[in-house]
Amino acid sequence: MLCYNRMALVRALDERIWALNRQGKVPIAASCQGHEAAQLGSLLAAEKDGDCFLFPYYRDLAIKSAGLTPAQVMFSFMGKAGDPFSNGRQFPLQGADLSRRMIQTSNVVAAGLTHAVGYALGCKMLRDKTVVLVYFGDGASSQGETHEAMNFAGVHKLPVVFVCENNHYAISVPQRKQMAVDDVASRGAAYGFAGLVADGMDLAQCYEAAREAIDHARHTGPVLLEMKVERFMPHTTDDDDRRYRPKEEVEKVRERDPLLTLGQYLVQQGVMTQAQVDEARAQAQQAVDQATEAGEAAPFPEAATLFDHIYTL
Repeated sequence: MLCYNRMALVRALDERIWALNRQGKVPIAASCQGHEAAQLGSLLAAEKDGDCFLFPYYRDLAIKSAGLTPAQVMFSFMGKAGDPFSNGRQFPLQGADLSRRMIQTSNVVAAGLTHAVGYALGCKMLRDKTVVLVYFGDGASSQGETHEAMNFAGVHKLPVVFVCENNHYAISVPQRKQMAVDDVASRGAAYGFAGLVADGMDLAQCYEAAREAIDHARHTGPVLLEMKVERFMPHTTDDDDRRYRPKEEVEKVRERDPLLTLGQYLVQQGVMTQAQVDEARAQAQQAVDQATEAGEAAPFPEAATLFDHIYTL
């Protein structure tokens, strides 16, 4: 039930952020709609483990918003003071929040993988039991930095889980034009470590796969965990996916919307009633309405703080 509430809130936040961009109040956003089960499933596994450090990527709203209030999320997307990652000085929810063991310092595609591997190396050298989870899309798997990170992790048997949220599109380029393999996870063998595939639209399967991957990474070495998801929205608010993606394709994949299927499953299993599902959606919407008001009323960072945390040689 709590899982559904969290997913409903993430969806409501994502939808509102997209709408605020169209109003000129949010500069840019990358929707996580369709990715929620993969993100929350792996996050729940990391939370259950208790000894994980996360390196999310720009589409990971469900991960980066965990533990934040909806208002804090709005502060970040609107560039307002109170943003917990950078106090409104970076891209939305980008920077570092060490209290929640989370870092995303760059939107450069695949840059987070080398950062995460470096952190995992430090953990191993310090005999720290932390497992690092680093997230990226299928497009990032075609970058040279991904090869460097995975090769290094494989050689040194580092405690890292590479989580590929494969939505089958690198912006506008479909997977069939990116790579000759069906599963990104199959590439793990080239670096000497395991590859796992999970249905990224199934929360329970994502949770179990992530728990297995975390345990393997801690005791054996790296894992490439591929979660096959669907991207319901354009690549970002600056993209127009109607130019390269058939409308019918999007309508088809929306039939497996993780928010809808999770709600239906919980009702079928007697965990929730349909009235409780509807109430969860309504409460999420109310929370987002209040957060939007708070975000619009919040001040921008003080001009005097512009050069804080910026250094020169």
